[in-house]
Amino acid sequence: MVTDKILFDLENDFGNWFEGKFLTPKMTKNLYPYKNLFSPIKVNNLTIKNRIVMGPMGNINLAEETGRPNQKMISYFIERAKGGVGLITTGLIPVSYGIDPTVKEVGNLSYFPRIDRSRTVFSGWRELTAGVHAHGANIFIQLTAGLGRVGNPQCLVTQFKLPVSASCNPNFYMPKIPCKRLSTGKIKKLVKNFGQASADAKAMNLDGVYLHGHEGYLMEQLTNPAYNRRKLGRYSDWQAFGIDVVKEIRKRTGPKFPIMYRIDLSLALNATYGKKIDEISTLKKFKYERTIEQTLEYMANLVKAGVDMFDVDLGCYDNWWLPHPPASMPSGCYLQIAKIVKDYFKEQKILSNAGLPVPIVGVGKLGYPDLAEQALRDDMCDMIMLARPLLADAEWPNKAYRGDVQDISPCIGCHEGCIKEFVEGGHPQCAVNPRTAFEDIFEKDLPVASVKKKIAVIGAGPAGIIACQTLIERGHKVDLIEKNDQIGGNLIPASVPKIKYELSNYLQYLRYKVEKLKANQNFKLLLNKEANSSWLKTQKYDCIICATGSNIGKLNIPGIEQKNVITVTDALNNPNIFKNAKNIVILGGGDSGCETAYWLSYELKKNVTIVEIAPTLMTNTCTANRGHILHYLEKANVTAHNLSTIEFIGINTVRITKNCHKTVPNPYNTWEPVLPENIKNPLATKIHEKIKKIELPADIVILAAGTKPSNELYFELVEKHTAPEIYNIGDSFKPGKVFTAIKYAYRKSKEI
Repeated sequence: MVTDKILFDLENDFGNWFEGKFLTPKMTKNLYPYKNLFSPIKVNNLTIKNRIVMGPMGNINLAEETGRPNQKMISYFIERAKGGVGLITTGLIPVSYGIDPTVKEVGNLSYFPRIDRSRTVFSGWRELTAGVHAHGANIFIQLTAGLGRVGNPQCLVTQFKLPVSASCNPNFYMPKIPCKRLSTGKIKKLVKNFGQASADAKAMNLDGVYLHGHEGYLMEQLTNPAYNRRKLGRYSDWQAFGIDVVKEIRKRTGPKFPIMYRIDLSLALNATYGKKIDEISTLKKFKYERTIEQTLEYMANLVKAGVDMFDVDLGCYDNWWLPHPPASMPSGCYLQIAKIVKDYFKEQKILSNAGLPVPIVGVGKLGYPDLAEQALRDDMCDMIMLARPLLADAEWPNKAYRGDVQDISPCIGCHEGCIKEFVEGGHPQCAVNPRTAFEDIFEKDLPVASVKKKIAVIGAGPAGIIACQTLIERGHKVDLIEKNDQIGGNLIPASVPKIKYELSNYLQYLRYKVEKLKANQNFKLLLNKEANSSWLKTQKYDCIICATGSNIGKLNIPGIEQKNVITVTDALNNPNIFKNAKNIVILGGGDSGCETAYWLSYELKKNVTIVEIAPTLMTNTCTANRGHILHYLEKANVTAHNLSTIEFIGINTVRITKNCHKTVPNPYNTWEPVLPENIKNPLATKIHEKIKKIELPADIVILAAGTKPSNELYFELVEKHTAPEIYNIGDSFKPGKVFTAIKYAYRKSKEI
C-alpha cells in the first residue's frame, strides 16, 4: 500500500475541513489591486498577459459531430477571451481514433471536437484561434490519448470491440467488462498521433499543447503503475509513454512551442479507501499507484523531454470528487499539492529546455480573487486555474481587475450544468449563468421589449430574482413580491450547512443584485406580502410570473403527525430543535437528506440514520458531489438503510422494513457510478429479497423524501383570469435545482 502521509492527512481533512483546516472564502477585495494575478508570465517563447488560466472542461457536444469546431464552440471560448483570461485551455481532443473505440460514436462521428479527422476541421480551429487572439488571450489545445477504462463500454455493442487500457483493467462504468491490453504497436501509433496533432495545432495558430495525463484517463493508464502492469517491452516502463509523447511533440513542433502537462501527484486511492482497497474487487489491482516521490521524478524527466509547465491535482474516477472538487469540498484544496511540486523543482534547480523556471498552475476551487492573489503572493503556485468560475462568470478576470468583485457571479459547485448535463446527453452549461454555451444564440445585451409591461413576479427565490433582473434590463416595470421578510427562498435553509458555503455566497450575490435593482425606478420589492388573486387583480398587472417554489412532500405513514416529525426546511431553519436530541432519523436519501445528515453528524455531532426506499443514495446527483458526501458520511458512522420502507413512526422510534439480502447494493459504494436512468446495465447483479423489520431510536424524524411544486396560486390565478399573461417558472413548475430554475426563468423573461 502507498502510504504518503500528506495524502492521508488531506483525505482526512476533506471531511471536516470547516473546523479550521481550510478557510471559507467570500467575494471580498481585501487584496485589491491584484498585482500578482494580473502580472505577465513567460512560458517558453510565449508571454501570457496575466496569471489566470481557463481550465479544461469537456467541451462535449459543443462541436459538430464531424469534430469541426462550430459557432457554438467558437463563441463559448471567445466569450471567455473577452472576459480577460490570459490563457485558455480546451477540453479533451482525442488523438486515439481507431485505437480507443470509446471515443467514437456510430457512423465514425464524435461527441468530442477533433483535429485529426481531415482538413475539413481545420477551418474551425483557425476561426477559434483568431477570435481568441483578437481579445488578447492565448489558447492551448488539450490532447488526450483517449479514455481507456473510463470510456463508455457501449462500444462493445456498437462496434463489437472491448474498451482498451495499458493492462487488463476493469471498465469503470461496468466493471464486469474487461479492457483489452493495448499492443506495443498501437501505443507507438498513439505517440505518432500526438506529434501530428501538435503539428496541426501549431499550423492552426494554437499557442501550445496541453497533455491530458491525469485522473485515470488512458494517458495515465499508461503512465501509472496502478494501471500499467505490463511485464515486457518498452512500455512496461510506466514513464516511457509520456516521455516518448513529449519528445515526439518536440520533434514535430520545434523547441519553442509550449507544452503543458496535467498530472495528479497521486491517485490517492490508498489514502481514500485504506485497507478496504483489498476488499473491493474493482480497486485492489490499483493499490500500487504512483507515489509522490515517483510522480516528482517523472515530472522532472518530462521537463528534460520538453515540458514547459504543469498543473497538479489528486484523484481519479474511482474517487471522482478529488479531481472534480464539488460544492462540499474546501476552496484552495490543492494549493498544498502545487507547493510540493514548486518546492521540489526549486530544490532540484529544475529549469525548462528554454532555461526558464517551470510554472506550476494552482487548481482546486480558486474562484475568489483574494484567495487567488494570496496563493500567488505566498508562492504556492505561479498561475491560477479557473474552470467552473469562468462558466459562472466569463467576466471574472475583468471584474477582478476593476475591483468589481461583488459583481462576480460565484460558482456554486453543483456540477449540474458543467458535468451532469453532458453525462445525461446535453453539453456543458452552468447553473448560475444561463448564457454559458449559448453565447451563439443569446446576445449579452438583452433585447429591449417592444411593449413595456407592468409585471408581478411572485417569489424571491433564484428563479424570481433572475426573472426580475432580466425583465428590468429589458425595460419592463416589475414588482417582486415575497411573503417572507427576506429574499432567497429555499436557498436560505439550503445554505445553512458549512459545506454549502458556496451556495451562501451565491445567496449574498443575489441579495446584492436586488439591492442594485432598488435604484431602478421600474423596480419595487414588496417583502412580507402574501400575494392573492384578489389583490393582484386590483393592481392591473399585464403579466404575472409565479415563482413560488416547492415544499417537502408529505408521506402517508402511520405516526407522521407526531410532534417530533419535521421537514428538512424546518430542521435547517431551526437548529435549536436538536439541542436535546441524540438520535435523528432522516426519511429520504436524496441530496437534501444526505447533506442534512452530513450537517447533523459533522456540525451538530448527532447520531444519524438515513432510510431510503431506492437501491442507492443520492441517485440523481453528479458523481463527484455524491461521492464526497457519501464517503464522509460513512466515515462519520452515519447508518444508511437502502431498499427500506417506513412502517410506523412512534414517539421515540421508527419501525422500518429492510431488504437485507447480500445482493442489496452497498449504499456507500463511491468507486462505481450510478448509471443514467436510460442506460441499462445487462451485467448488473440481480437483487433478491430477504426482508427484516428493524426498530430505530429516533428523538427527531426528518422528512426529506422529495419535493412537490407550490403551484396552487398559479392555477388559481389562471382560473380567475387575474392578468392577460400568467406564467409558472422554477420549482413551482417542476422541482429541480438552481440550474433549471435559473435557466427557465431567464429564457421565459427574455421573451416577454
